[in-house]
Amino acid sequence: MMGISIWQLLIILLIVVMLFGTKRLRGLGSDLGGAISGFRKSMNDGEKAEPVKQELK
Repeated sequence: MMGISIWQLLIILLIVVMLFGTKRLRGLGSDLGGAISGFRKSMNDGEKAEPVKQELK
């Protein structure tokens, strides 16, 4: 079975950097990080805002 070696990953990374440039990749990474942190914050705020109601039977 053929897997992806480290050399193949490095070649793909080099091609991506050549296509998009480091400035665009840095901006994309910071935007993605901001979106993930915003999502986590909203999930935590949602859990704190809505207390769990337990019904007693």
